[in-house]
Amino acid sequence: MSRLDSYITSDYVTASNALGGRSGRRKTVAFVESYDDIFFWRTLLSTLETPDHYFQVALPSRGRKLERGKKAALMAAFKDAVGPDMIACVDADYDYLKQSCSEMSRAVCENPYVFHTYAYAIENLQCWAPMLREVCVMATLVDDVDVMDFEAFLRRYSEIIYPLFVWNVLCARDHTYGDFAIQDFIRTIHVGIVVRRFADETLRQLEEKVQRKLRQIHAVVSQKALNAYDNLLAELPRLGVQPCDTYLYVHGHSLLEDLVLPMLDIVCRDLEAQCEADIRRQSKHDTQRDNELSCYKHSVEDIASMLKRNTFFLQSPPVQRTLEDLRKVLFPEKY
Repeated sequence: MSRLDSYITSDYVTASNALGGRSGRRKTVAFVESYDDIFFWRTLLSTLETPDHYFQVALPSRGRKLERGKKAALMAAFKDAVGPDMIACVDADYDYLKQSCSEMSRAVCENPYVFHTYAYAIENLQCWAPMLREVCVMATLVDDVDVMDFEAFLRRYSEIIYPLFVWNVLCARDHTYGDFAIQDFIRTIHVGIVVRRFADETLRQLEEKVQRKLRQIHAVVSQKALNAYDNLLAELPRLGVQPCDTYLYVHGHSLLEDLVLPMLDIVCRDLEAQCEADIRRQSKHDTQRDNELSCYKHSVEDIASMLKRNTFFLQSPPVQRTLEDLRKVLFPEKY
C-alpha cells in the first residue's frame, strides 16, 4: 500500500506493533509528500532496517481522499501525532534555513519526528555533483573520463550565486529586509543550456548578472538589512551551507530541469554518438553493424530516469546528516 490515513497516530502504530504483525517486526510509518518521494525515502530508510524493524513509506490520505504535498505529510506533526512509530519525511525547502521563522519551519526544525533533506529537495540530491559522471555512464554505457567536469562547474556556479542566495534566504526569513522573492532569484541565476566548450563563458555571464543584481539590492536596502546579511553569512556555514555547494540549497525543480538535465542530456547524446561511431567503424560487415547498433540503442536509458533511480545520493553529506538524525531519534539505545 502506498497510502495510509493521516489521522492515525504513532501510538496507534505502536499498538499495532504490539499485536505482533509481520512476524513481530516493529514497523515505523513514514509519511512523504508525493510519489516521487517514495523511492528516495524508501532507499534512505531501508539502510536502517534490521531483522527487528522495518519502515513503511506512504502518502497520507484522509478517508478515501488522497493528499499530496508537504503540508499533508506534516499534518500528523501539526496534530502532535508523530512519534517513534510514525514519522514525517519531507523536503527541507527553505524551512530548514528559515530556522523556525514560520509554523512550517518550526515543524521542520523543532519536531524530532520530522526528518528532512537538509538540501532544498530530493531533486538537489539527485543532482549531487560527484555522482553525475556515474549517472551518465549508467545512461549511455560509455565510460569516458574526458567528459565535462561537473563538480568543478557546479562548484564555481555555487560560488558565483552564493551572495545572491544569502539575500534570498534573508528576505525569505523576514520580508522587511527586502523584496527579493525566490522567483526573482531563480530568474537571475538562470543560465540556459550549458555546453562544455562554452562553460567558462556561461559562468562569466552569470557572474555579471549576479553582480548587477547585487548592486541593485545594495542601492535600496537599509543598514539594518546589511547587518542582518552579514549575520546570516556567518550563520549559514554553521547550518552546513558552504559557498561551494550552494546548488544543493536552491529551488530543486529549477536546478534539475533548467540546468542539470539539459547539461547532462547534451553530454549523453555526445557519448551515445561516440559509441555508435565506434560500432560503425569497428563492424566487419553491415549485418554486424546493424545488430550492434540495435543492441546498443535498446540498452541505453533516459538520463532523467537514471537521475531519479540512482542511489549515489546516499553518500552525500546532507543525506548522511538525515541518517544520523534518524539513528539518534529512532534508535537511541544504539547511538
